[in-house]
Amino acid sequence: MPARLRRALPVSPAVGDYAARGSVAVDSKARVAARAVQLVRPGSTVLLDGGTTALARRPRPPPRPALHGGDAQPDGGRSPRRAPRGRRVRAGRALFKHSAVTCGAAAVEAAQAVSADLFLLGVTGIHPEQGLTTGDPEEAAMKRALAARAADTYVLASREKVGAASPFQVLPLDAVAGVITDAPPSEVLDGLAERGVAVLTAP
Repeated sequence: MPARLRRALPVSPAVGDYAARGSVAVDSKARVAARAVQLVRPGSTVLLDGGTTALARRPRPPPRPALHGGDAQPDGGRSPRRAPRGRRVRAGRALFKHSAVTCGAAAVEAAQAVSADLFLLGVTGIHPEQGLTTGDPEEAAMKRALAARAADTYVLASREKVGAASPFQVLPLDAVAGVITDAPPSEVLDGLAERGVAVLTAP
C-alpha cells in the first residue's frame, strides 16, 4: 500500500505489541469470537488464526461437538470458546512474537497438507478500498497460505480494526466468505456490503 494512502487512513490499534493488544476492545473481541464459533459445524476441520481476537472467549463455554482444528498459534488450545473435545494441530515452529503465531517456510509447508472447511482469519485492518491488511509481510503470507486451504474464510473483525489499514495486504475482499464484526453501522461497513462482502453481526 502506498505510504500516501496509508497515512490517510486510521492506523489500527491492533499493530501494538501482543500484551498491549490484549487490553484493546476486549468486549468486542469476545462478541466476535462467540459469533465465529456459531459457524463451526460438527465434525468440521477448522483453521484458527492467532492473535488476541482469535483467543478471546467468554466464561463457561457451552459444550460443543467434536471438531478437528489446525492453527498458527502456540497456545492454540485457547481458541474462541473452545470445543472441549477438539483435536489441535499446530503448524510450524518459527514464532512471530507480535501475534504469538508461527510463520515461515515450515509453517507454510505444513499448511499445504491440510484441507479445511473453515478458516477464522485475524487481521489488523479492514477497509473497503485497501482490503484486509496486517503489519508484517511474513505473517500476511502465512495467512494467505491458510486461507488457500479452506473452503470458506471468515474475518474476525473486532471494531477497532474496521476502517483501519496496515502496510501489507493479506487478501482482497472478494477472497473471503464474510466479515464478523460488532462494529456499529458506518460508511465502512456500507462500503464492504457494496463490494459484495457478507457482514455477519456479532451481537
